[in-house]
Amino acid sequence: YLLELTLRQDVRPGLPMVRRMKEAIQKEEKQKEANEKNRQKSIREEEKERRDLVLQSALGNENKGFALLQKMGYKSGQALGKSGEGIVEPIPLNIKTGLSGLGHDELKKRKAEEKLENYRHKLHMKKQANEQAADQFRIRFKNKQEERKMEGDLRKSQRACQQLDMQKDIDVPKETWYWLEPEEEDKTDEEDKEDECTSTDLSVSEKLYILTTYLREEHFYCIWCGTTYEDSEDLSSNCPGNSAADHD
Repeated sequence: YLLELTLRQDVRPGLPMVRRMKEAIQKEEKQKEANEKNRQKSIREEEKERRDLVLQSALGNENKGFALLQKMGYKSGQALGKSGEGIVEPIPLNIKTGLSGLGHDELKKRKAEEKLENYRHKLHMKKQANEQAADQFRIRFKNKQEERKMEGDLRKSQRACQQLDMQKDIDVPKETWYWLEPEEEDKTDEEDKEDECTSTDLSVSEKLYILTTYLREEHFYCIWCGTTYEDSEDLSSNCPGNSAADHD
């Protein structure tokens, strides 16, 4: 008998430890339940339990208001109103348990909404400012590119003017800025430099217009076509346009 009882016992390793842990957990849960039962409820918890109990029970004849309704023909479960178009269930109570005054929750909600709206407005203004800054940068970049292009066209016109004038044995330019200065001939179009001719108040676009007009009238040459025409009639009939915009 003792041998059979010994063989029936589970001798797997670690099993006693698992059993002791389960027993400890169960003992702890039972202790928690006992403490919860023995714990004295607070006044607020007792009030909530009594309130829930009252709200769950229907009105009886001992209620004066319900008794008056019955005298006027009202029956339990019937809708209010002469034609029965009113409510059936009573209006639910909105229990206020906090210590704040009436309207405090609405005020708090309104302030939160105003704060959120101000935050959204700031984000919108910041987005607009970033978009305006990006637009201004693109405009400045485009203007800078156009200015550099006009400076390159002006230097090209000055170089062509000098060559064509010298072919006609013109040793002195009509205006000093019609030709490139000797030290500026090898400079590239992409270099940033001051205006070549500081003796005049003309802008780069004005100089370019005057010089290209001179080349067309004097030498029948168009810098954008890179072609010297036979005469003014040949220039007018075969040249695509009178400016860089027309050629583009």
